[in-house]
Amino acid sequence: MTTGGAHASDVPEQFQDPGLEPHQIRLADRSEKNAKRVERQVVAILLVSILASVVGVVGYFAIPVGTTLMDVRLSTLVIGLGLGLGMLGIGIAAAHWAKALMDNTERVEKRKPIPSSPEVREEAVEQIATGIEESRIGRRPVLKGALVGAAALAPLPFVVPLVGGLSNTWDVNRFRHTAWGDVPEGTGGLLPDGSVGRRLATDPDDRPIRAADVTIGSAFAVIPHGLPDEEHYLEEKAKAVVFMTRIDPNELAVSPERRDWSYDGIVAYSKVCTHVGCPVALYEQQTHHLLCPCHQSTFDLADEAKVVFGPAKRALPQLPITVDTDGYLVARSDFHEPVGPSFWERDR
Repeated sequence: MTTGGAHASDVPEQFQDPGLEPHQIRLADRSEKNAKRVERQVVAILLVSILASVVGVVGYFAIPVGTTLMDVRLSTLVIGLGLGLGMLGIGIAAAHWAKALMDNTERVEKRKPIPSSPEVREEAVEQIATGIEESRIGRRPVLKGALVGAAALAPLPFVVPLVGGLSNTWDVNRFRHTAWGDVPEGTGGLLPDGSVGRRLATDPDDRPIRAADVTIGSAFAVIPHGLPDEEHYLEEKAKAVVFMTRIDPNELAVSPERRDWSYDGIVAYSKVCTHVGCPVALYEQQTHHLLCPCHQSTFDLADEAKVVFGPAKRALPQLPITVDTDGYLVARSDFHEPVGPSFWERDR
């Protein structure tokens, strides 16, 4: 006996199938005029996608890169907007097409044994053919053409810059020389032996650095003093940028040929990772390790920036430095090896 509820015998063994909700008639189903209006809306969205893709590709060729930072940002913005709006337009058009034009009649198919019989397979093929027919793509050539055009052009803002970059011939000579090897008037300091070296300066304010201002454990992003803000400024700065710190001289492992490349524990190394060129900048003061944030290549600055972890295969190039007669840090010479990724080694 039960109280406050139904008896156990009143509970059915199987619940009745509630069935499908009533079918909702859409505006496009009421008349061909409404369907045509929806079709024009989808085509308009796809045309916006096509236009955005074309603008992205044209922007890649029309906006010069490498003169000023604004040009780089504008080029990246145009390519990104072209790619994003191109893909977004296709997605919105596809969703609108599916919701407003494609057949939305509810169908129920009961579960069948596996595998299906040949008859069922034939029926599935017929259903696919019916679905293609009911999507009305065959009867709407303008819509089909717009979709094909948008889908074909949308990836171009991504593909064209990629192919354009890969098509450039790798010229290692471009990375054998940096601005450290040049000493324009007003950018150098006089060395005791009478030679002149280019002064090290802080990035981005271009302030020459005195050796006395570099304390143990401090970190500096360094560029050549007096780097002119003109054409190819970004390229020259990217090649020449240096990471500098001061380490207790007793902790430095220095090879005989590099004994005069540092000054009282102050060492300077290229900031361009030798793996794929990312800027290394994460410095661990206690371990003297410099980490690349892209793929975690790790370099030991206390041991001539040799690789201790990660995919990089070559130590960071070291910039030979000393002080001038006024106490400012200067470069003795340019790097003694190419900076950047070690792609050039693959040609050996």
